[in-house]
Amino acid sequence: MSVSVVLFTSDLRVHDHPPLRAAVEGAHEVVPLFIRDPAVDRAGFAAPNRLAFLADCLADLDRELQDRGGRLVVRGGDTVAEVCAVVRQAQADEVHVAAGCSAFAQARQERLRRALEADGCRFYVHDAVITAVPPGDLTPQGSDHYAMFTPFYRRWCAEPLRKPFMAPRDVKVPHTVRSEDLPARSAVEGVSPGLAAGGESEGRRRLSSWLSRHVDSYGEGHDDLAGDGTSRLSPYLHFGAVSPVEAVQRARARGGAGAEAFIRQLCWRDFFHQVLAARPEAAAEEYRSRRDDWRRDEDAEADLQAWREGRTGYPIVDAAMRQLAHEGWMHNRGRLVTASFLTKTLYIDWREGARHFLSLLVDGDVANNQLNWQWMAGTGNDTRPNRVLNPVRQGLRYDPDGRFVRRWVPELDGLQTPAVHEPWTLTGLDRARYDYPDPLIVLADGLARFRQAREAG
Repeated sequence: MSVSVVLFTSDLRVHDHPPLRAAVEGAHEVVPLFIRDPAVDRAGFAAPNRLAFLADCLADLDRELQDRGGRLVVRGGDTVAEVCAVVRQAQADEVHVAAGCSAFAQARQERLRRALEADGCRFYVHDAVITAVPPGDLTPQGSDHYAMFTPFYRRWCAEPLRKPFMAPRDVKVPHTVRSEDLPARSAVEGVSPGLAAGGESEGRRRLSSWLSRHVDSYGEGHDDLAGDGTSRLSPYLHFGAVSPVEAVQRARARGGAGAEAFIRQLCWRDFFHQVLAARPEAAAEEYRSRRDDWRRDEDAEADLQAWREGRTGYPIVDAAMRQLAHEGWMHNRGRLVTASFLTKTLYIDWREGARHFLSLLVDGDVANNQLNWQWMAGTGNDTRPNRVLNPVRQGLRYDPDGRFVRRWVPELDGLQTPAVHEPWTLTGLDRARYDYPDPLIVLADGLARFRQAREAG
């Protein structure tokens, strides 16, 4: 009997899963395999929130497979060594995996290809699994990737997407292949108390609810911090518990301005994946150097720590940072404001911010996290690299009633707008009754320092 192996990575689902479909259709038995590779831990990506969410996703994937007569096989160790071991144990003929875009994923695919071909096993890498459009499919004349979003978006919208696949009815797994125990969320320490539940079942429920009840108002409400009008699907997309192809296709079927705005955000995700696939070094190096001499002295370290703790003295910044700590997630407008504040107002290296975000974000994706940070730092794909977001104006515009600030900065609960966004303007006893720090820096001073540094660079 023919046997195929499906290596799950960032695609933890059974619906719309091209590698699983190909394996089920091409072999009598299939080994659904997930490997906990210590190389991921060594690279610093094994953050508690993502480990807990991963445990949920794997448990749900196992349940989905069991409902179809199968099971998930989990192993720990080097990915290439473990895949080869399973191939030999199951006498498998072929291995299927979703294409990745990071340097780590690309190197892993090449190592797998060499090792499996040496063992006489066929190896298939499937596109349009982790992204809606494969990273290298759309290229402008004279370049290997789009450096600007708008022309990429036009091409991306015109690109026909494949039809989403149904989940397989049956998945027959060889009894001879052993599995380690599934990881448990309860065994992970340091998890944010408000972390959402993971898994394909939850992701599909959220996608259906979002498209049927909330997406119509997304166009005008996605920046409303207190209204929380975003889909919150980013963790499920990051772990592949929701298919980006299916999300785009279902949103297009829904139609309307809100759906189009949502689709545009999904395109942003593909945009950064195609940038990283072409420039994998951008995960750590500046995509476009501005020759910044970032602050690294003791004062900068103190400012960085205050930013991490949500104690900068700017309420909208602090509210967003505290939301991140509590939920392992942050509203997109909050991400823009906090990143601008760190890199341009405090003039601290974007890599420090990206590292802190990756330590907490459940959707901590190398492509989207690092390249969004570079966007806000002005070292990435932004066509206006020196733009600076004023946190007071951002608060007044996107949290006009101050509800978002009062939720996450409860020490300011008694204040109304505009004072809740500018508590330092209070005087005497009015100021003394609020246990909240003064601003780390006067905004005008931070802006002047940033402009001087960029001009000098």
